[in-house]
Amino acid sequence: MNILLLGSGGREHALAWKLAQSPRCSRLYIAPGNAGTATCGENVPLEATDAKGLKEFSVRQKIDMVVVGPEEPLVKGVYDAFKNDPSVQHIPVIGPSAEGAQLEGSKAFAKAFMQRHGIPTAAYKEFDDMAAAEAYIENHPLPVVIKADGLAAGKGVIIAQTKEEAKNALASMLVSAEFGAAGARVVIEAFLEGIELSVFVLTDGRSYRILPEAKDYKRIGEGDTGPNTGGMGAVSPVPFATPAFMKKVVEKVVEPTVNGLLAEKIDYKGFIFLGLINVGGEPFVIEYNCRLGDPETEVVLPRLRNDLVDLLEAVAGERLDEVRLDIDPRTAVTTVAVSEGYPGAYPKGRPIDGLPLSTGSAADVLVFQAGTTPRDGKVLTNGGRVLAVTAFGDTVTQAKTLSREALKNIRFEGMYFRKDIGYEFQ
Repeated sequence: MNILLLGSGGREHALAWKLAQSPRCSRLYIAPGNAGTATCGENVPLEATDAKGLKEFSVRQKIDMVVVGPEEPLVKGVYDAFKNDPSVQHIPVIGPSAEGAQLEGSKAFAKAFMQRHGIPTAAYKEFDDMAAAEAYIENHPLPVVIKADGLAAGKGVIIAQTKEEAKNALASMLVSAEFGAAGARVVIEAFLEGIELSVFVLTDGRSYRILPEAKDYKRIGEGDTGPNTGGMGAVSPVPFATPAFMKKVVEKVVEPTVNGLLAEKIDYKGFIFLGLINVGGEPFVIEYNCRLGDPETEVVLPRLRNDLVDLLEAVAGERLDEVRLDIDPRTAVTTVAVSEGYPGAYPKGRPIDGLPLSTGSAADVLVFQAGTTPRDGKVLTNGGRVLAVTAFGDTVTQAKTLSREALKNIRFEGMYFRKDIGYEFQ
């Protein structure tokens, strides 16, 4: 099979690494890719949102499957662009329709969907008027969560501890338009106290399979301090995700979500990311994503022993109920190395030394590249989150230590990483 993978981050390097292992994968193309994906297949100079260019490329290169990594092309309708074009509608696209992607693309859509299908989530209201939102805040208990309705690159969520913070957050979205169109509508919801985890569901629109769960670490500083980032590391499995808790997740969240999409005739063939919080042993949905998470993908996919191409073909053919997952029982921990200054402004173009030439399929330590670019035979930094180093171990401590030790052999100016990923599970 000739496969086209869309995206350019650490998640896409992990997907490319996994897809390339399949004997069914003849040619793998990544649009636009990074220096890491170039070791797994061929990068092509097309943006993941360029539906016209992607369709033309797919015809020219006889693509048999398109796998979508990031959310933006899904929200913008890349699935629909292929499905509605006779020249490419025979090519399965792994990812939801634009309507299905609204689970991530619109917080208001997602909350209303959960309300319709009885899925546990925090109480909420939505607003597009500053005065009405401020009046609501006046009588709302603190802390309170303010969310931009649309895609805001992971930055459109503010937990306000005071009414002044809440009103400032509302002003940044509804008045100053700091998040552009994404903040033209806001969702205000009750704050839930608990511990978070990510659960990943693969669905063919009718049946589903649950991939390994993970927990990521958003704060830049050790001990979960400082500003939020796109993710500084992840652990899988999650020790508190016991069989009893996961049974509740399946019954109260997964099945109502998949059945709700089917009942509403929403095309959804791909991954559903469930951002959950465990509140006193009960799962509540914080958010949906319409794709795999990052950096969670870097611990989830290495634990999946199945051939990913076979698995995605079963999704495309609505045969997922025939597949049994084979999961590595060991613990995987990934540590993310970031650029100096991240999550604020950061430099680019710094050479990276000590990278392995490729990421082997059976190694206990895997180096996935995120914000990198190849130039003149070297690999340079090209983003805030630069690398994700994943290691296996029998315990969290063992895996985390291996991950951290591997990072000691990799260098770029200003490199920073947290040394305490998985600290609460040791």
